[in-house]
Amino acid sequence: MTQKGTIGAEDVLDGVEDELDRDYPVEPEPLDPMDRTRFRRGADVLAATLIVVVALVVGLVVWLNSDVRATSSEVNTNPVPSPEPPTVFPPSLGEAWRAPSPATPVPVAVGPVVVTGNGGEVAGRDPVTGEVLWRYDRDLPLCTIAPSWSLAVAVYRTSGNFLPDGDSRSGGGCSEVTAFDPASGKRGRQRAADEPVDKPNGGQRQGDAELGTRLLADGTYLTTTGKHLLVTLRSDLVQTMEYGQLPAVVNPDKQPRTGCEYGTTAVSPGRIGVIERCPGEGSDRLTVYRATNSDNKADEPSVVFSTLVEATGAQLVAMSDQRTAVALPGPSRLVVFDDQGAQQATYPLELPEQDLRGDPDGLVVPTAKGPGAIYWHTGSRTVALHSGDLNPLWTAPNTLGPGTAFAGRVLVPVRDGIRVLDQATGQEVGTTPVNRDGYSGLVTMSTSGPMVLEQRGSDLVALR
Repeated sequence: MTQKGTIGAEDVLDGVEDELDRDYPVEPEPLDPMDRTRFRRGADVLAATLIVVVALVVGLVVWLNSDVRATSSEVNTNPVPSPEPPTVFPPSLGEAWRAPSPATPVPVAVGPVVVTGNGGEVAGRDPVTGEVLWRYDRDLPLCTIAPSWSLAVAVYRTSGNFLPDGDSRSGGGCSEVTAFDPASGKRGRQRAADEPVDKPNGGQRQGDAELGTRLLADGTYLTTTGKHLLVTLRSDLVQTMEYGQLPAVVNPDKQPRTGCEYGTTAVSPGRIGVIERCPGEGSDRLTVYRATNSDNKADEPSVVFSTLVEATGAQLVAMSDQRTAVALPGPSRLVVFDDQGAQQATYPLELPEQDLRGDPDGLVVPTAKGPGAIYWHTGSRTVALHSGDLNPLWTAPNTLGPGTAFAGRVLVPVRDGIRVLDQATGQEVGTTPVNRDGYSGLVTMSTSGPMVLEQRGSDLVALR
């Protein structure tokens, strides 16, 4: 007979005692839910306070140094009608308004506004009155402004980066690119309500342009000039091509030549031309390459042709779909190349020696487009080139700039006035007096409705 409290020969209480004798961790008593979130010591409160303070300080420092704090923007919400151009040539032109605008080497008339740039401020103005309709201001100085894609594109200067000392941009460059809708001043192109969104609006991006850059638009792409690097952007400000000394080489041996210094640059639809001066070559080189390539590799240029021009001091004047015109000194002449790099024609030029001495500011020859022609300012005169073949059509002597087309005529700036020319022949029709207060430097021109715009050094002047 088995004893009560046992199973077989094993005592149940003995097993329990053995379990109790073993060294097991003891579960703590569960905390009340309210106790789980309660600070139990003063150190807890102090630690939490320090975390909050540090977070606030870091947030304040970030905000103090952020682009948001350093930027002010006043947009325009009212409709802005485009001014109507005159149907007949006005009998006279007088100053209507002026504004400081050192960031615009050429008057920027885009959409219904005229855009000026001074210090860090970009302003969209009424073309007739000069009233500021919108403004955008940064704590960075402007490099330049140009129209492209029916937008106003501004480039700001930055003072430092992580490039090595040997890089020409190690002290900073023109790297902040911002595009503005001309009517409102909002960043990026403003789409209609039913328009599909296939790309970012292209409002703002970083770039690699050099100090002193200019912006060249071909209708589809925008290219920055420079002595060591040319950068091409599409309408959403994404880089499509880099040519020259790249700031960060990912794939070496993609550039056709290294160690070259660049002279003047020009563009035609989808193509960029540049004068190169390379070590070991006895003359300047003309290179034409595409704004993008079939593989979408922005660091691998697709070169159309590259050829020595048999002279030094060359200036790339203009490009068309099939031709490229280069001015050469000693003797002065205009050489036209085809799209294979072969010389098609040479035209003697009667120019003073100083006209082709050195590269122009911004590495861009002063030109302006007119109906069927490109107006080129050599330094002392204006030469009209055929827009296709680039052969000279006529020459206007003693001018201050390339001029512009207006009301069926060509206007070219001259000392103390504007000369009015026939578009086809260059024959003088008349001269309109203009008081420039003694200014006799380069004058670039544009128009907006009934207004004639002159860029005189750092000032933009509107005439009517």
